Amino acid sequence: MAGPAVLDFSPAAAHRANLRGQQAEALDAFYAVTALVGLGLIYLTYSWPAAWLAGLIGVGFILLVYPVHRLFAGRYLARAWGLAGLWLAGVLLAAGHWPGLAVSSLVIFPVALLALLVSPRAGLLTAAGLSLAATALAQTGRDPAAAGWGLGIGLAWGVTLLIWLALRPLEAALRWSWTRYDVAQGELDAARDAQADLKQAVKDLAEANLQTARLNQLLGTARRAAEEAERAKAEFVANVSHELRTPLNMVIGFAELIMRAPKTYGRVSTALRADLAVIHRNSQHLAALIDDVLDLSQIEAGRMALTKERVVLDEIIAAATEAIRPLYQTKGLYLHTEAPAGLIVACDRTRIREVLLNLLSNAGRFTEQGGVTVQARVAEGEVVISVADTGPGIAPEDQARLFQPFQQADGSIRRRFGGSGLGLSISKHFVELHDGRMWLASEVGSGATIFFTLPLEPAAAGGGAYERWLNPDWEYRQRTRKWLAPKPVVRSRVVVVERGTLLQRLLRRYGGEMELVAVGSLAEAGAELARGPVTALLVHDLDVGGAVERIRAADLLPIGTPALVCALPQQEAAAHAIGADDYLVKPVSGEALLAALDRFGVDRGTILIVDDEQDAIQLFWRILAASGRGYRVLTAANGAQALAILGSDRPDAILLDLTMPGMDGFQLLAQRSAAAWRDVPVLIMSARDPAGHPIVASAVALTRGGGLTVPQLLSAIEALGLGRGANAGG
Repeated sequence: MAGPAVLDFSPAAAHRANLRGQQAEALDAFYAVTALVGLGLIYLTYSWPAAWLAGLIGVGFILLVYPVHRLFAGRYLARAWGLAGLWLAGVLLAAGHWPGLAVSSLVIFPVALLALLVSPRAGLLTAAGLSLAATALAQTGRDPAAAGWGLGIGLAWGVTLLIWLALRPLEAALRWSWTRYDVAQGELDAARDAQADLKQAVKDLAEANLQTARLNQLLGTARRAAEEAERAKAEFVANVSHELRTPLNMVIGFAELIMRAPKTYGRVSTALRADLAVIHRNSQHLAALIDDVLDLSQIEAGRMALTKERVVLDEIIAAATEAIRPLYQTKGLYLHTEAPAGLIVACDRTRIREVLLNLLSNAGRFTEQGGVTVQARVAEGEVVISVADTGPGIAPEDQARLFQPFQQADGSIRRRFGGSGLGLSISKHFVELHDGRMWLASEVGSGATIFFTLPLEPAAAGGGAYERWLNPDWEYRQRTRKWLAPKPVVRSRVVVVERGTLLQRLLRRYGGEMELVAVGSLAEAGAELARGPVTALLVHDLDVGGAVERIRAADLLPIGTPALVCALPQQEAAAHAIGADDYLVKPVSGEALLAALDRFGVDRGTILIVDDEQDAIQLFWRILAASGRGYRVLTAANGAQALAILGSDRPDAILLDLTMPGMDGFQLLAQRSAAAWRDVPVLIMSARDPAGHPIVASAVALTRGGGLTVPQLLSAIEALGLGRGANAGG
């Protein structure tokens, strides 16, 4: 197969194209001249009947010149050689009929045509061919000179040489002219660009009062481009998540099933159950890596929320070191901490603990002898925290890319110590979300130290407000002895009202350390609100306005307790959008599958599993068999096989995968409305999470027991990015 055409825009190529264009125009003119010569030869026959062959040659010229021209249309060289061949044939016919005349000297015309229209080399080759023909004619005993061949060949050589000598300076002049034209064109373009720049500069100076509007337009364009990039990144993360979750579903599902229902597989030994626990634990680790990738995408998309509070730094350091200490003990490494007692910082406790865990984990994995020291000190209004190890150190060329996603010091270290290369990148993002910095200091053979900064608690505002009477350090100044009682862990208590678990999963992953109380109705939420203090009431309802009215009508909010209503893309909505009844995201546990079947009252009967992965079919079959409900299971590898089964059998429920070869799940659902099995519940089993869309909530409403004051309303508006601070930023 021929490779792709390579376009040549060099001056030499432009010169050749220009010269070829002029030759093409001349070739068209020579075709017209040939036709006129044919007419002249026909007229000669009328004046001199004995020259009847000349008339035939003229008729041949007229009849053949147009077909030759059309036959080789678009192929210049073929047209040029065709015209020269037509002339040469005419000359040879005339020379053979009138050998006594010097008609053969007319071969100069086709040779000259080739020299002019193709190249002097083509003319020379043709003259050489005629010379060889004349030499062969002389070998037969005939005298070529007597027939005029000598004169014609000599003239052909001479004319070809003259044309070559004439074309050389002409081509050089054309080449020079074209080169100078190209240079002049470049200078003209540069002059035009300079003139345009000058006009633009003058225009910018004259329209300085419109700079704000222009900048706003540029920011709007950049925002739209960022939104497009965010949607593309979210789609990419969703696709990667789908590909990783599909095999992970098999591993976690079978491991959980065997450990929870070992009787399904007969006798399971203690050693095997221990190995299964290792498999399950590492599978959960893999799931955590997937969550890290999703975290990174959420951070870069600007959707990672922080819950900042005043915390004691040494408590966070102590919690992180205690969690990671078993790793150091198994390797015989020391782990020292040096932090000021009672130092208060403003940060998200969970995220900073994750940062310290990542840094300590990396330092412990890469250190073989010695240990790690964690230090904290106050400097210039911020606290500087460092994690120093006695490991091999990091080369300067590797330090620049260490904080990039999926990067480590080198490939060999990654293979030896493992890791995904995401920990430092996510940690750096977490620190920067706190308006801090993270950097590295290391030398090969001398260990590595990673520093990061956090802001201290801002000073209390002065003035005439009531805050001037409060001292945030009063508790610590009045205490004269060490606090001996255990400090209670006070977490926000939030009541969540929703049918599924989508909002709960989002809050557990991104909401920090809070106590979630999940209920299914507003009546149950009212009971929880009456039982004890609640920080907020969160309601997941697609009908946002109706939910607010129902909350107000029930009068269940205590004074000062806010209620937030949001509409999230829940799984039921995603299922109904494609014509199904429920939507389960892989990995699907046995409890989730059986609970979904219970929602449709399918606690016995026939289940049709439609999936192209044999491992998935085996997993779901095992779950149904281990349930003890006596399900009858039918299987199909794609939609076509499922239709064949549904034509002769009616199951009580269908477990359907969406992505399959041949007829996929979408095509099968498209035929459901008019089919006899349209009333059979269809449960989607897919690794694509409908909540992975870049737009998480389509509507949000806020109400509060006792109403909202003007400052509270303005604070809510600014929290949504609608206040003056948001507008000032663009």
